Amino acid sequence: MNKELIIRSGSDAVDFALLKDGKLIELHKEEEKGAKFQVGDIFIAKIRKPVPGLNAAFVNLGYEKDAFLHYHDLGPNLASLLKFIKLVSAGKLKDYSLKNFPFEAEIDKDGAIADVLSANQSVLVQIVKEPISTKGPRISSEISLAGRYVVLVPFSDRVSVSQKITSKEEKSSRT
Repeated sequence: MNKELIIRSGSDAVDFALLKDGKLIELHKEEEKGAKFQVGDIFIAKIRKPVPGLNAAFVNLGYEKDAFLHYHDLGPNLASLLKFIKLVSAGKLKDYSLKNFPFEAEIDKDGAIADVLSANQSVLVQIVKEPISTKGPRISSEISLAGRYVVLVPFSDRVSVSQKITSKEEKSSRT
């Protein structure tokens, strides 16, 4: 069984098609409704400037206001994520599986933003809070992809099962 996900993005809509052995299984269309940023959206963004006093950085996502990335929202495996993104962007990594990827040391949980990020550096981020009033969106580099039964957190060895599953037997069979 061969599954393939095709995503087509246009200026006013995004189409998602799921193929199984070359046949269309699901088709979803998401139209733009004016809000450019929603919780869960994932971007490759540029660090505009780290601010040591806040232990955070302002990040350019293409929104009129810069997004806010606090040090605690970086995730422990930031160094591995940055290395992976750099290798993929440069075309030096052909196997996107993390199975054989050499992980870097975790960042210090009480460290400083200036020690791990610098101006004009690219980083993969996810919106965790939408922009409001005069503030830009709040973002995190600890990406999470929620499915029907599990939540996938790349660069983490943690397995999360949906809270919608209440049966302990079913939860243990999903992990």
